[in-house]
Amino acid sequence: MATRLGLSLPQNRQYNLGKDVPDVARTAEQIGYDSLWVYERALFPEPAAQGLYGIEGLPWPDSYRGVAEPLVTLTLAAAATERVRLGSSVLVAPLHQPFQLAKSLATLDAASGGRVIAGFGTGWSLDEYAAAGIRPIAERGRVLDEIIDVCRAVWGPDPVRHSGRITTIESAVVGPKPARPIPIMLAASNRKALIRLVDRADGWLPVGMGVEQIAAQWQQLQDLAAERGRKEPIQTVLRVNTAYSAKAFDGEGRQPFQGNADQIVEDLVAHASIGLEEILVDLQGAPRDAEELKDVAAEVFEKARAAGV
Repeated sequence: MATRLGLSLPQNRQYNLGKDVPDVARTAEQIGYDSLWVYERALFPEPAAQGLYGIEGLPWPDSYRGVAEPLVTLTLAAAATERVRLGSSVLVAPLHQPFQLAKSLATLDAASGGRVIAGFGTGWSLDEYAAAGIRPIAERGRVLDEIIDVCRAVWGPDPVRHSGRITTIESAVVGPKPARPIPIMLAASNRKALIRLVDRADGWLPVGMGVEQIAAQWQQLQDLAAERGRKEPIQTVLRVNTAYSAKAFDGEGRQPFQGNADQIVEDLVAHASIGLEEILVDLQGAPRDAEELKDVAAEVFEKARAAGV
């Protein structure tokens, strides 16, 4: 069975959101992509209080200037499509008020006919938490736990009740309900986060940093699931952040998913061998505009399918 393929929607500042998001969404569905995805960067600090991913001295990429709000972007895509699933990889969940996030996702799922995938992470940016965090960044794990609880409650049967540190719902009717149970997927790499995933979530959202690393993490997660007695299968969507170029990059020192379409597909083939269900291909960074993005997306999809992905 071929690996499912997803495509990131155009959220970066070189795109015309009102025109390009529906256009790319429709085209991706026609090409054959199985899903469409958004990511979240709330702001671009200047100067930054910390480096990218919290690594001292590592600059933020220019593509993070002006990233469109993810749920608005998904709504534009939902209105333009009929089949593709609509996911986030990832929403920085603790930047969102739990009840409103749960209700927004439920509404989007109801409107799209049951196509939403709620991909959550905890983030790392001090600046984003200072501007939008529900609680201080040190509490982000506990906030994520409560967000999951609130989502399950709001999406479940009425009357909805929840009593937590952030959100209290005494007893209420909350609608609309999702068209079907919305899967919650988590970005997780350390043991504490992986335990949360095994115990509380439907799936895993790793980032492609190399075949051996992802294969080792996947085995670790499966071992942990067996250790903790999980019976349900873990859904998987691997995110790959490409550095697309029309020209081939030299093999020496080339990073995964860096180069032309043939090189990107070569890496897709290697990562598909791990056995993950789906690969999300983010191609939006390099193209000048939506027309180029659609052309690259079509080329990568066709070559990936020809290569057996």
